[in-house]
Amino acid sequence: MRDLFHPNIDQLSLSTILNALGDPIRLNIIKNLSNQCETTCSGCNIDLSKSALSHHFKVLRESGLIKVRIEGKQRFLSIRYYELEERFPGLLNAIIKNI
Repeated sequence: MRDLFHPNIDQLSLSTILNALGDPIRLNIIKNLSNQCETTCSGCNIDLSKSALSHHFKVLRESGLIKVRIEGKQRFLSIRYYELEERFPGLLNAIIKNI
């Protein structure tokens, strides 16, 4: 299995993050993840096809908002709180508070 791309902290771009959050589905995924430390893809409770969800997870991962950890056949999602707070202080809290 190939490694998934996760941008380094210095590669995080505010415009890319805001663009990723411009979609209501992805915003809802972040809202659901903010209530959990880590969850599986199915644990996000979003009613979409697997392929559509995979696309949204990929956009969030490649923008630097989430981290995907693979364990066997499971994929675990979590928000990159510490990296985002270090790069853009207060951004994630402001977004989550207003969802």
